Amino acid sequence: MANRELADIFERIADFLDINGEDAFRVNSYRRVARALEDLTEDVADLAAAKRLEEIPGVGKATKEKIEQYVLTGHVALHDELKASMPDGLPALLEIPGMGPKKVGLVWKELGVTNIDELKAAAESGKLATLKGMGAKTAAHIVQGIAFLAQSRGRTPLGLALPLAEELAEWVRRIPKAKRVEIAGSLRRGAETIGDIDLVCESTDGAAVIRAFGKLPLVVRVLAGGDTKGSVIVRRRDGEEVQAQLRVVPKESFGAAWQYFTGSKEHNVRLRGLAKEKGWQLNEWGLMDGEKRLAGAEEQEIYDRLGLKWMPPEVREGNREFEPKALARGLIDRQDIRGDFHMHTTASDGTLTAAEMAAAAAALGYEYIAIADHSKSSTIANGLSVDRMWRQIEKLRKLNEKLDTIAVLVACECDILGDGSLDYPDTILAACDLVVASVHSGMKQERDKNTARVIRAMENPLVTILGHPTGRLLNKREPMDLDMEAIVEAAARTGTALEINASWQRLDLNDRHARLARERGVMLTIDTDAHSAQQLEQMSLGVRTARRAWAAAEDVLNTRPLYAVKQWIAKKRKKAAK
Repeated sequence: MANRELADIFERIADFLDINGEDAFRVNSYRRVARALEDLTEDVADLAAAKRLEEIPGVGKATKEKIEQYVLTGHVALHDELKASMPDGLPALLEIPGMGPKKVGLVWKELGVTNIDELKAAAESGKLATLKGMGAKTAAHIVQGIAFLAQSRGRTPLGLALPLAEELAEWVRRIPKAKRVEIAGSLRRGAETIGDIDLVCESTDGAAVIRAFGKLPLVVRVLAGGDTKGSVIVRRRDGEEVQAQLRVVPKESFGAAWQYFTGSKEHNVRLRGLAKEKGWQLNEWGLMDGEKRLAGAEEQEIYDRLGLKWMPPEVREGNREFEPKALARGLIDRQDIRGDFHMHTTASDGTLTAAEMAAAAAALGYEYIAIADHSKSSTIANGLSVDRMWRQIEKLRKLNEKLDTIAVLVACECDILGDGSLDYPDTILAACDLVVASVHSGMKQERDKNTARVIRAMENPLVTILGHPTGRLLNKREPMDLDMEAIVEAAARTGTALEINASWQRLDLNDRHARLARERGVMLTIDTDAHSAQQLEQMSLGVRTARRAWAAAEDVLNTRPLYAVKQWIAKKRKKAAK
């Protein structure tokens, strides 16, 4: 489907218009359509052919004509014109954390900056700090952002890598002589970003499989090929390229190879050490006692022969997984999730109504959801004014009364303001079933101020969950500078849950901070922050992160039945009543 490419074009049109200082309403109209196109489950070309483009949220006469133009020609004239009017290196500035379209337009028009190198030079020379609205601190942050961008390039977020790997694996399974095919590497371990994609295949004719691998439709170019290993370049859905390796082994070695190429390196070193203690050898071909193969066809055999329980891939990091009672509690699974506390609707910046989101969640088998649209200060996300929020509360109460398949909880995503106060008065927060409090602006304050700000918000008895606690965007925005030890301590003291935001761009809390919270007895939630039905599926990414944090179902609030959830929320709220 062309949906993703067209969504990118509309997003870039919005960026270009914003750089040129166009009206915010016009800019946001293109962004809204871009988001709707990305969330479409039908091919936009089919909708155009059926004359159903008006069904796409946000599409009006002008944007409809541009979609039709793209379907017919593969181009949008406005996009091409705007792109041609700007220096080639200018769009790359948008990738730098802290460099939004308005700042890009400012440095271009005032300093003649047209690429990243020129921006860095302008910052280091002091020219950037002289611009209105910039200053020395902002210039320093931009230099840090340039360094962060250079560091993050070449890494693919889990949410982009996983569907690409699954699609690639499915293509390999169609190769005539390929049998079992599985994803390996850090991707199988659920790492938040990966360097490349690793696949393991069982076959009796490795050379034939590798040759066919290099000819698959997803392959951009072949890097290397042989009898047991092939390496190619494939393209991510955002247009960036990523390397993929396929290892081919016989049936008797498949389990050993899958284990070996899953890693991590530290985990494998420990396993080989245990094998060596017994006088054996362990590698990708099997567990060997001289010429005799002791195990290798299945992963389970390797662990069994070494006197170990099979270990979930997410914990294979060479940390504590080898301790005798390390995995006694078990890890949370996707099927343990009963609901989702953080999603958005058309009331703010979502693409579906509350009723439609409820129906989509019910189809996933959820017992409950919480609708948490943005508060008034999030103007870019169409945040609800106080009056609109009161109407939203009434509307959601009525919706919940009508539904018998799923419970709809009234919530809001309330902005934490610069001083730690909240964007809504307590009267509104008390009228909600739960409150997700999040930072969306002013993240560049010093660590002490950021930390105090968040802690003050958690100390409000009406705040249930701290949403996406560090505010990071993978490969795009660094996390807010916070004293996470102090944040976790405050969460434990105040009875506030910390969110693992499952959006592929966030995965925030990360696995390390989630592990810290779990070890201190802090309740976690795993929420999708979904703005569409399709994004509800990102729950699995959050579960992977929780598993990497060694979280069990009991550590996560939304694995509990609704009555238990309400009891947990009530414990903190009793403080407000007092």
